[in-house]
Amino acid sequence: MARPRTPLQFVLKIASRCNLNCSYCYVYNKGDSSWRSRPSIMPAAVFTAAVGRIRRYCETSGQAVAHVVFHGGEPCLVGAERLRAWCGELRSGLRGVATAHFSIQTNGTLIDHEWIDLFRDEDMQVGVSIDGPSAIHDEFRVDHNGRGSHAAVEEGLKSLLANGLSPHVLCVIPLCGDGLGTYEYFRALGVRRINFLLPDYTHDTKRSSVTRAGSTPVADFLMPIVERWCLTDWEGTDVTLFRQIAELILGGSSRTDQFGNNPLGIVFVEADGDIEGLDFLRVCGDGAAALGLSVLRDDFEHIAEASRLHGRAIFEGLRLPSACVECPERETCGGGCLPHRYSLDRGFDNPSIWCADILRLFTKMRELLAVSVAETASRRGFLSAISARGRYATRR
Repeated sequence: MARPRTPLQFVLKIASRCNLNCSYCYVYNKGDSSWRSRPSIMPAAVFTAAVGRIRRYCETSGQAVAHVVFHGGEPCLVGAERLRAWCGELRSGLRGVATAHFSIQTNGTLIDHEWIDLFRDEDMQVGVSIDGPSAIHDEFRVDHNGRGSHAAVEEGLKSLLANGLSPHVLCVIPLCGDGLGTYEYFRALGVRRINFLLPDYTHDTKRSSVTRAGSTPVADFLMPIVERWCLTDWEGTDVTLFRQIAELILGGSSRTDQFGNNPLGIVFVEADGDIEGLDFLRVCGDGAAALGLSVLRDDFEHIAEASRLHGRAIFEGLRLPSACVECPERETCGGGCLPHRYSLDRGFDNPSIWCADILRLFTKMRELLAVSVAETASRRGFLSAISARGRYATRR
């Protein structure tokens, strides 16, 4: 087996259940049923095995920093005391090989002072999933009784901000929603780190409701925010999606799963120990993320042997979809996010279902930055003037 070189981000799905039931969730509501057979909370033996596999990968690859993301489900269901002990186990298990950096992606409903103390003590980056004000958020992010979760999420977010933490807000773009109003809502709360995610559909599942939203509903939502951010807010507010587009246009490389064909460098460990390369491929069909690997017996580099698709996406980078070869943004967009390229008849050899939206966004950003496609090509290979803010693997 070839020596692995790609630095990895390790996403530990420490809880396989969630106290919410968001209508668009790719784990529970996009047709994949693998969560049903997994333990609600990752067993201690599985966590210990995962620590060992992370150490082995860092030893083999020479990776000096291990970025570990606690994910789910809802990771706060494990309890702050247990997660504090697991953070200690990770630090101890990686000692002498790599430094552990922690982040967590939560729906925010369970945050209290015990959690805030843990986040502060472990210098843990916190991502909170919230889709905007209650009228938007509560349409999609509901509990198992169909009740909106906005009030609890906003309370958790405000607690983080009031205690001096700087949470990163993750917003799934609500089609036909008020983009600028959503952005201003986040800023009024005091949030200065925001990411917008394109909704997860494939070419086969893009529903009629998406078509009714217009020809470019994602761009319609984002365009007024792009202009506001570029002209007045880019120094004080980190909008990850926009900074990534700007970095690509200025000659930098992709640091997100939403654009480009660079190695994604992300691996997922499920609550039962299963290793999955790209768990968001669940939207492509039941079992699409399964590899037949487990931290109880396999190392992460075995992904390349288990699946050519996952191995190339994680460690090497993917080919450009054939329909994108003549596109002026082929080197920047790279065909878009992998699940958004999928269709039953052509696999992943399609441009993104959001292709028209992405082109509008890149065109607008080029106009605001005054950088042509030819200028991007001449700058490629040099460090971007926009500082890298890191990859965000978390998608809910």
